[in-house]
Amino acid sequence: MEKIQTDKAPQAIGPYSQAVRQGSILFTSGQIPLSPEGERVEGGIEEETRQVLNNVRAVLEAAGSSLDQVIKTTIFLTDMGDFQKVNEVYAEFFSQHQPARSCVGVAQLPKGVRVEIEAMAIVE
Repeated sequence: MEKIQTDKAPQAIGPYSQAVRQGSILFTSGQIPLSPEGERVEGGIEEETRQVLNNVRAVLEAAGSSLDQVIKTTIFLTDMGDFQKVNEVYAEFFSQHQPARSCVGVAQLPKGVRVEIEAMAIVE
């Protein structure tokens, strides 16, 4: 198992890796709307989602993968009322390539953010 690390996404805020690679499969940890410097992104759910997906992209690229290689994502939302707005931003990143996806409503996320996304991808 290979640990993936990049300074282009926020560092883990606990005892875990940004991602791990096992063979040709990459598993990212959940990304939340923090800048690469670890600062919480302010604004609405759209800005938060955009930062999260930029973080996911940075981790994928550090592993030699890309958004086009994602096979599954999981979105965690503290307010399912944000579902449509999150979908609109998500479609900016996954327009032609649309991986399998789950979206789960949760009571709370780290640092009081409203959205977290994790991904599984292929590394060739």
